[in-house]
Amino acid sequence: MDAVTSDIQIITSSRPIQRAWSMYDWANSAYNLVITSTIFPAYYNAVTTVKKDGVVVSDTVSFFGYNVKNSSLFDYSIAAAYLIIAFLSPILSSIADYRGNKKRFMQLFCYTGAISCCCLYFFTSVAVELGIICSSVAALGYCGSIVFYNAYLPEIATPGERDRVSAQGFAYGYIGSVILQLICFVFVLKPELFGITDDTFAPRLSFVLVGLWWVGFAQIAFLKLPKGIALPQKTGHSLLSSGFIELGKVWAHIKKLPRLKTYLASFFFYSMGVQTVMLAATIFGSKELKLETGQLIGAILVIQLVAIAGAYIMAKLSEKFGNLQVLFFVVLVWIGVCIAAYYTYTATEFYIVAGIVGLIMGGIQSLSRSTYAKLMPPTHDTTSFFSFYDVTEKLAIVIGMFSFGYIDSLMDMRSAIIALILFFATGAIILFFAMRTNATDKA
Repeated sequence: MDAVTSDIQIITSSRPIQRAWSMYDWANSAYNLVITSTIFPAYYNAVTTVKKDGVVVSDTVSFFGYNVKNSSLFDYSIAAAYLIIAFLSPILSSIADYRGNKKRFMQLFCYTGAISCCCLYFFTSVAVELGIICSSVAALGYCGSIVFYNAYLPEIATPGERDRVSAQGFAYGYIGSVILQLICFVFVLKPELFGITDDTFAPRLSFVLVGLWWVGFAQIAFLKLPKGIALPQKTGHSLLSSGFIELGKVWAHIKKLPRLKTYLASFFFYSMGVQTVMLAATIFGSKELKLETGQLIGAILVIQLVAIAGAYIMAKLSEKFGNLQVLFFVVLVWIGVCIAAYYTYTATEFYIVAGIVGLIMGGIQSLSRSTYAKLMPPTHDTTSFFSFYDVTEKLAIVIGMFSFGYIDSLMDMRSAIIALILFFATGAIILFFAMRTNATDKA
């Protein structure tokens, strides 16, 4: 064991550092819940939809002179943000690796995302462009910080701890986000208790609270997490090109590991479905099912609360049956969920589907991350390996959201669900082959 490895082993033995790492999930998951999943999508749909006597007259908006269906614009803007971060993360990961300052980049993206959330306070029906730009930049901040956050996992947890620590991070995130969501919930649904008469003020106040929550609780992680170890820079490589060169090397390494390569292919396809469901669920409930904001927030809260248990249940099941076997089962459940969503027409049915989604949402995210950490080879270049993982996921989201938005623009959101079923089915088939691939790992 070399000196660097010894240092890493000392770090992994620290439960306080693992808890501090998990607190960043507590901090940023408020964005994921309030901005991407509940209040912002519902508010966005409300301010971009023209109604007369309760009947929708128009759901088309003007975005820099282009007329676009509001739900499709939402999907496209998220896809664009994820495409940008997929391009940037290899460059930034390279810089972080060679300068040993991944925490600085994590902070940069955290502050960028939080400030953008606060700026959503100024998003109104006459400032659609501002709202889309700020929400996209907030997504960049969130995704960018997660690249470096995930890269810490192999450095702060031993292989035997990674399922538990990964699940702990997601559980902290779900708990923290639910707490803030409940606070925002009161403002949005009972504005009269606070003397609020402007219908748009409470949602816009929620966006500011998300930014402050994100920055505030992130300081716990920033105080405890190590800065990182600088790697020697390769001669003849610029910092801008090194990231893509390193990704190429990571891919060359992965190609020699059949199980990891097959698993990543499966992860790519089922992530198209998982992330699209997360990002489009509220818009679907609002537009297709005509649910009120309170009903939508209630359904998403169900998902968050059940997901806390789901993350830990999946971690325990993986100990008994293996990561890939549990993931395969969960992906099959996702296929059933999408089929059920296609035939969902009432609020009660939406709640039932939301409960099942919650149980498997936290589990598949947590287990996907820890499975990758267990399958990847021993290395000190964790940021580059997790950058590859992150780029894979982000490209999947781009394709998933763009496909969903495009089919929605041609037909409707219900028809777009069929594409999600195909994504999950493809992921399940490939995951089946990953399970049968000979390997010495225990994932």
